[in-house]
Amino acid sequence: MPLKSMTGFGRSGGHEDGASWTWELRTVNGRGLDVRFRLPPNFEEFELRLREHLAKTLARGNCAINLTLKLPASAGDVRLNEAVLLRFAELAERARELTKRLEPVPLETLLNCKGAIETGETQAEEGDGAPLQEALFASFRTGLASVVEARKAEGRRLEAVLAEKLNDIEQLAAEAEQSPARAPEAIQERLRLQLQRVFGEQIDLDRDRLYQEAALMATKADIEEEIKRLKSHVTGARDLLAEDAPVGRKFEFLAQEFQREANTLCAKSNAAEITRIGLRLKSAIDQFREQVQNVE
Repeated sequence: MPLKSMTGFGRSGGHEDGASWTWELRTVNGRGLDVRFRLPPNFEEFELRLREHLAKTLARGNCAINLTLKLPASAGDVRLNEAVLLRFAELAERARELTKRLEPVPLETLLNCKGAIETGETQAEEGDGAPLQEALFASFRTGLASVVEARKAEGRRLEAVLAEKLNDIEQLAAEAEQSPARAPEAIQERLRLQLQRVFGEQIDLDRDRLYQEAALMATKADIEEEIKRLKSHVTGARDLLAEDAPVGRKFEFLAQEFQREANTLCAKSNAAEITRIGLRLKSAIDQFREQVQNVE
């Protein structure tokens, strides 16, 4: 399975026995699988079926799914929802009293309130709609397949970007490892120059003591373990790119570990060259983290 993004869009539609519909499905990145449906009334059981199928297809992402359904006029009579209408009338009367207005609320306004009038175009009965629901479900699967293809296409782009950033991280770790500034001799020379700036050129420096101090500083500033862990994380990330399962959460964890090692490397640095490499490393890792936020 190729790497998949969490960003995708799909649309599908159809018609059956005079009914017509359109599905629109949008997904963006999210920490888990969060699905929001907008379906016509009386489709609660059908929504459960849709959710079950979607959970088998997508692992992560915020999903917004909308169904626009138009039923033929014969599918249901126009009828008045008396309870809803009376409730709106009570609210309108109370609002009139609170605002001390004298004019009554027009009946036309009450009838235009949502739910006061129900028609066959907005209401569907689940009990006698099995053929329609099967057609709707097939169309939903088509739209969802489009979303999956879009997420795969974006995933291929993400895979290329992540591979490039991993190469950058690996190269910078190698530069830090091979930097001459890490050598005890280089640290000794920097220490000697610092002491001369403080005490002047005539200071009598004991070379053995100076070397011991330089060796101690080199030990405290040693970044060998950080470099090894960075290389290990790069290998682990490349292994994730080849996995067949959703790996977004694992990538997010690795990105945090990359950042931790880069921060420690910069904190231990006692040379400008190592600091510059560390800052470039942190920049590359930040770019890596931005990209993995959208991996499923």
